Amino acid sequence: MLQKIPEAIGEALRNQRAGLEHTVLERVKKSFTPAWMEVSSSAFAGDSALPPQFTADGAGISPPLEWRNQPAGTAFVAVIVEDADSPTPHPLVHAIVVNLDPRESSLVQGALASPHHSGVDLETGPNSFLSHAWLPPDPPPGHGLHRYVFQVFALRGPLFEKAPGREELVRAIGESGIGAGRVIATYERAQRVKNQASVKIESQGGDSELSGPEVAPA
Repeated sequence: MLQKIPEAIGEALRNQRAGLEHTVLERVKKSFTPAWMEVSSSAFAGDSALPPQFTADGAGISPPLEWRNQPAGTAFVAVIVEDADSPTPHPLVHAIVVNLDPRESSLVQGALASPHHSGVDLETGPNSFLSHAWLPPDPPPGHGLHRYVFQVFALRGPLFEKAPGREELVRAIGESGIGAGRVIATYERAQRVKNQASVKIESQGGDSELSGPEVAPA
């Protein structure tokens, strides 16, 4: 969807970013100190590029995610993925998953439903587009590098009766969160290639040629 936005708009918004400090983990750390959990993915290393297959430029399926060191007393695990660099007042939510069995320690590749993939049976909250699914990363062209923050939380309970939105999840973590961890993946749309092209202009005196930049289609 956003790949068709003119690159000039992305460049104009380059300094408009939600900020890592507004992601859920940074917010809840102000009210309690969680036991630290190790979070990783077999698809990417921490602070490295997210492969395109997990984005809107590829198949758009959700990447695998693993976690370790859940604290004793964990009733369930919740996951939220946010874009810390979206040009919005708050980070864009790409996925929310709750009520994960504490005996499990991973989400397999494609576990979440996505535009062209059904996923598996998980309890998911709404992403920023109000879909209970994986929202494939789709940064505006020209906006620069985006950080996608995969955050995992261990909670004492109770389980959610209805899958929550972000603010409901934040409140629940503040009340019963006991562990947390994250891994960050990055993604940036490459700048469109600009070539010199000859443009013929019909004039009264005949055809003339002007050379000018031509933007390749996205």
